[in-house]
Amino acid sequence: MTQTTPAAEPAALTGAPAQQRLPAWRLLAANPLTLASAIVLAVIVLLALLGPFISPYGINEIDVSRQLQPPSAAHWFGTDDLGRDILSRVLHAIGISLLIAVCAVTFAFLVGVAFGTVAGYAGGIVDMVISRVTDVLFAFPVLLLALAIVAIFQPGLVTTVVAIGIVYTPIFARIARGSALSVRSSPFVQVSQTMGTPARTILLRHVLPNITGPLIVQTSLSLAFAILSEAALSFLGLGIQPPTPSLGGMLFAAQGFLAQAWWMSVFPGVTILVTALAFNLIGDGLRDVLDPRQRSLIEARRSR
Repeated sequence: MTQTTPAAEPAALTGAPAQQRLPAWRLLAANPLTLASAIVLAVIVLLALLGPFISPYGINEIDVSRQLQPPSAAHWFGTDDLGRDILSRVLHAIGISLLIAVCAVTFAFLVGVAFGTVAGYAGGIVDMVISRVTDVLFAFPVLLLALAIVAIFQPGLVTTVVAIGIVYTPIFARIARGSALSVRSSPFVQVSQTMGTPARTILLRHVLPNITGPLIVQTSLSLAFAILSEAALSFLGLGIQPPTPSLGGMLFAAQGFLAQAWWMSVFPGVTILVTALAFNLIGDGLRDVLDPRQRSLIEARRSR
């Protein structure tokens, strides 16, 4: 006679074999869209870093004898109305766009998470004041609020970073506040409060580690929208100023040559589209892996 061990009973009752939980990176790598997006984004970042060294021409090298030339072996992306090489300018511009997006989202992340976590954990008047300020910022459209901030100061790289960062700060603050509210009522936080643990220690050791999942997903999505916001501000003349190349500025310069020089708008536009789409798809993959419910569904499909 054989005796069933306690470890085997749940599997026998459910009819499903016990499985080891897969690490998050393996689930991400198993998603074709996420994997392809990560590879594309890695190539874009590499090109942005190596842009100043691999650009075939100077970014502001003007030659009127080669203006509006279509893509060729000498100029892979063609030339603009001043004879400047579009490939060289795109390589430089995507580096600036990524720099602005990373700096702006980092600013929004740090400020928003700090205020949102404090509001959700402290509650009371602190929560009310921070929530009202967040609601006021949410009342304005994203681009309109960024335009208003840039209009107050002189347009440029720093102003663009600050404007985009302020625009996306309420998003992180709201996510951090909602997550902190749910974590605050958990047993281990209440036990820490009973033991007299300082609030700062509770926030750093218990609250913040438990809200990283939604924040990581939002960071990826915000990077995509920051790329689009920077391009929109530069297109309107309130972002990166000429002669420094920017993707939005190149689109603005190309609008007068759409019929005779399609390459002036297509290559900067495709660069914006591919970069933003890669960040979005990576964010979707992270959301599926970090959300316990979605992750369970993915693991169930893999087991079948």
